[in-house]
Amino acid sequence: MFHVALTGNIAAGKSAVTALLNDWGATVIDADSIVRELQQPGTPVFDAIVHRFGHGVLTPGGTLDRRALRARILASPEERRALEAIVHPAVLEQRTHLLDSCRNGSCGIVVSDIPLLFEVMDPAGFDAVVLVDAPEALRLDRLTRERGVPLDEARSLLGLQHPTGPKREQSDFVIDNDRSRETLRDRTWLVWRKLNSMARSRA
Repeated sequence: MFHVALTGNIAAGKSAVTALLNDWGATVIDADSIVRELQQPGTPVFDAIVHRFGHGVLTPGGTLDRRALRARILASPEERRALEAIVHPAVLEQRTHLLDSCRNGSCGIVVSDIPLLFEVMDPAGFDAVVLVDAPEALRLDRLTRERGVPLDEARSLLGLQHPTGPKREQSDFVIDNDRSRETLRDRTWLVWRKLNSMARSRA
């Protein structure tokens, strides 16, 4: 198994890159997908969130109101740390379980999509680190125009992650997502070929 960490600040384009890598044969472990699964009603993580934050973070249908929860954690570092203390250990446990399954099988190249790689983990624990990046102004525009996030909240979300400059220096590959989707595909393909070459050399 050749384990790649894929990271990037919010709205950089990680999802588009992981979709391409998945199409080309990578086994993708997506942290955001894991979080969504863990936060479904009836799960221990869901119950812990409701216990800590109250029913005000639920929709009328009883599911998690992500916008309400996001507003809470953006308004208070203490609230954000409380949420992270609930979610992060559960995500790590599930990712470890998925990785163990890959080690016992033939997954080949495994790509772990970890938005907060540099903030909460050790990049040295991976065979390669790929950073997806885009200028902050462009990421802010994507959040507000494409995702409908209010401007103040979008700026706060950008501020939760470390600047990308040092991350670029610590990454093995950087995919700049500042042009068309075709350009992103071409840049990602070049990195994918290099990752395959690295994986073969270590086999």
